Formats: sequence, C-alpha cells, structure tokens
Amino acid sequence: MRIDKLLSNRGFGSRKEVKSLLKSGAVKIDGVAVKDSSKHVKLDTEIVTVNGEEIVYKEFIYLMLNKPQGVISATDDNMHDTVIDLLEMEDIVYNPFPVGRLDKDTEGLLLLTNDGKLAHQLLSPKKHVPKTYFAVIDGHVTAEDIGEFQKGVTLDDGYVTMPAVLEIISAGLRSEIEVTIKEGKFHQVKRMFEAVGKRVIYLKRMKMGPLPLDETLELGEYRELTAEEVLRLKNANQ
Repeated sequence: MRIDKLLSNRGFGSRKEVKSLLKSGAVKIDGVAVKDSSKHVKLDTEIVTVNGEEIVYKEFIYLMLNKPQGVISATDDNMHDTVIDLLEMEDIVYNPFPVGRLDKDTEGLLLLTNDGKLAHQLLSPKKHVPKTYFAVIDGHVTAEDIGEFQKGVTLDDGYVTMPAVLEIISAGLRSEIEVTIKEGKFHQVKRMFEAVGKRVIYLKRMKMGPLPLDETLELGEYRELTAEEVLRLKNANQ
C-alpha cells in the first residue's frame, strides 16, 4: 500500500496535508524517514511510525454500539445528532456506517462497519436475519397475541409480516415482552403491536443474528467486535 494512502486512511488529513507531513520527516518506515508519498509499505513486515507512534492499518472496522434514544441511525444529518457523533475520531476515520437502522427513540444494539459485503448480507431480505427486541407495551399482551404473531400480522398498509416469535415476560396494563422478527420493515415492531390494538412505549434491540448486545456497555458506549464475533456474523450469513 502507498504510504500516502495509509496515512489518509488513518486520518492524517488530505493528500496535501499528508505530503506536508511526509516532507517534515515525521513519518518513518522501520526507523527510516520517508518523504516520498508514492513509497509502498509492506504492511505485513514493515513498521510505520508518525512522530514515534506506530500506525496500525486495518481494512475493516466492526463496532457494537448501545444506541441511546435521541440520536438517529445515519452518518450525517443537519438537524439531529447521529450515531457517528458518538464515535471517537480514531474510529470515524474508517468511515463506518450503521447496518440498518434503529428509530430515534429506540435503544440497543446497533452494528457499525465499513464492510459493505457483510452489511449487505445482514440486511438482505433473502437472508431473514433474526433480530430480537425487548419492549414495554401499553396494554395486556395475551396468548392470542402470541398466536397472531406466529401466523404473521397484517400491517396498516396491508403487508403481512413473516411469522414472529413473541414471548411474554410479564403481563398487565403494561406488559414486558421479547419479540424476534426476521424482517426490517419501517417501524415494524411498533406497527405489529398497533395491528393487535396495543402500543409500544419502550423498545430496545437485544440481538442481531448471532450477536447479542454486550450489556456491560452503557447507553452511548461502544466497542470493537472480537474476531470471534465477526466470524460468527460472517458464518451465519453464508
């Protein structure tokens, strides 16, 4: 890889800024200053440093975010804070994007990556990747609702959802449930409950495919996926 491409990838600025950095002598390969922006680096054997700090290259980044309410699942927005605003600059330089979306008022697991192939696999309608949510419902969720969800619910636009698994955690005037769906229609969980005469008042995604939310993450916190977690995601969608 060219040294200027590596430095740009790691957030050291525009092509002009990178050239200036190189000319300053701050960049070294195996301890030797390099000023030629077209110089190629052997990433598997050579060590690149900038002002003495080693630069590690990675092609893809995989982040698990515990999304809070009030931010939108987008990379840029003029009106609202986005999930990208929650990231550190050292991760933003990889240009990650959210895999799918969670509504502004929905919390929980959101994957961010710059791996377009994996994102496509997770979002493809043909893959039917399951997503599990915890929800608080305004209304008494019943065994009849479980049966309706198992059959597939007719939404307000006439679309009939795929069968979903509904589990009642506690029932009452406000019920707590978990529901697993295999689609990603707009406001789907909320619309499914509206179709059976109830209203979602709190929603949190707990799992996507084989990846559960790391519940040690506070709202707004994130971490990189482990190599094992990335492998599980990839293997689940082959």
